[in-house]
Amino acid sequence: MVLAGFAMGTGEVTRYLAVHGPGRVTAAVLVAPLLPFLLKTHDNPDGVDRSVFDALTARIAADRPAAMKDFMDRSYSVDLLGGDRVSDQAWQNSFYVAISASAHAALGCVTACLEDFRADLAAISVPVLVIQGDQDRVLPYEATGSRLPALLTNARCVVIAGGPHAIIWTHADEVNQALLDFIGHPGRVGRRHSGPENPPQSGRVG
Repeated sequence: MVLAGFAMGTGEVTRYLAVHGPGRVTAAVLVAPLLPFLLKTHDNPDGVDRSVFDALTARIAADRPAAMKDFMDRSYSVDLLGGDRVSDQAWQNSFYVAISASAHAALGCVTACLEDFRADLAAISVPVLVIQGDQDRVLPYEATGSRLPALLTNARCVVIAGGPHAIIWTHADEVNQALLDFIGHPGRVGRRHSGPENPPQSGRVG
């Protein structure tokens, strides 16, 4: 069994494996991860300033629909990919899902993003695939995915060139191919960039 999570779901996968152990789980996939620890602290200088989270909380409290629109625009990099890799209708569908969440839940998502998963990552023993776009405006690659190989025992990292946060939609073919390659050979480790000129392929990364 392979456990896969996207964005906040990567925290669920990581915490599950740390608490319960692998059991029947043979590998894990973290897509556009929020790991290892988003908040900048004295022992986490590569994190994001607390002021960013405070501003987001205030924005949601003041005008939740507008905050969700901003979030979806950043998730899809609409200014760059709108009409090409994401249609207006696909964007609207995501917006309707987001706005259907309660105000309490929306605010709770910000708090949940401050969770520290560094100890959980150290407890994971199964192979892990990390997939992320290098233009992720929601969970920046430099603060998240790029740090994971050093914290995991067995990690493979696929970085999708030009990919936004919502790569599971905008770059679905690249994500799916990376998943298939990993499931077929989960033990291979390393890092590789993927783009139109360098699509995911089987073989050692890096």
